[in-house]
Amino acid sequence: MKFDSNRAWKEASAAVTANREVLFAIAGVFILVPSLAFALLFPQPEAAAGMTGEQAANLLLAFYEDSLPWMIPMAILQAVGSLALLTLFTDRTRPTVGEAIRQGAIGLVPYLVAQLLVGFAVSATAMIVIGLGAATGLMALAIILAVGVVVFAVYAFVKTSLVAPVIVVEGVRNPFTALKRSWALTTGNSGRIAVFYALLFFTFLIVIFIASALVGIVAAVIAGAEGARIVNAVVSSTLGATVTVYAVAVVAAVHRQLAGPSPEAVGATFD
Repeated sequence: MKFDSNRAWKEASAAVTANREVLFAIAGVFILVPSLAFALLFPQPEAAAGMTGEQAANLLLAFYEDSLPWMIPMAILQAVGSLALLTLFTDRTRPTVGEAIRQGAIGLVPYLVAQLLVGFAVSATAMIVIGLGAATGLMALAIILAVGVVVFAVYAFVKTSLVAPVIVVEGVRNPFTALKRSWALTTGNSGRIAVFYALLFFTFLIVIFIASALVGIVAAVIAGAEGARIVNAVVSSTLGATVTVYAVAVVAAVHRQLAGPSPEAVGATFD
């Protein structure tokens, strides 16, 4: 089947519009609130004037060391929320919010394991390839290999992007099987899907950047530096939750188009 990005976007946006209240309620609890709490409790450190690159790197490393115990539970909450949203998008039995959250929790472990496997594979490949490039001492070769690693990482993301719907919609609980199934579903359409994801990514990025910049300027004038920081945290968390809802809807639409309808799971939740 040839992937139709226009159809996928229309289905995704229609699904969000049809039940935006319940979708954004779940996103608010599982995506927005954890992100906002983290942003307020752990503001990003700013490098002071005259700092060396090593000092800036150490500052950033210290930030991640301090915030890691909070980042992990936040990531788990957001994963459950995303899987719950996916359940609402794809389950034809019209589950309640509680049932959707429960299904999200059931799929959490295989989903996280699959993500860790992909992350480990990409990281290991990057370390080996970049290490070999650095060992040659040839800057041009090192740059080419670094670009190749980025391309490989993007390719791996596209090929495994349907792991979540495979777990939630198809009921696959083995992370290796879910990865294999996602890889098979995207075969023959990887380029089209990559372009589709890239267009959405840059569109969302531009919208978030413009909105955050405008709100930040106004907030700084009205509320001062601290007030602007709080407002920026609220705005960025809200936009992040909104983007997550649309991203999950898009993944559900892509999976439905490539996997086809089934008796167990059809994108009829929002009919």
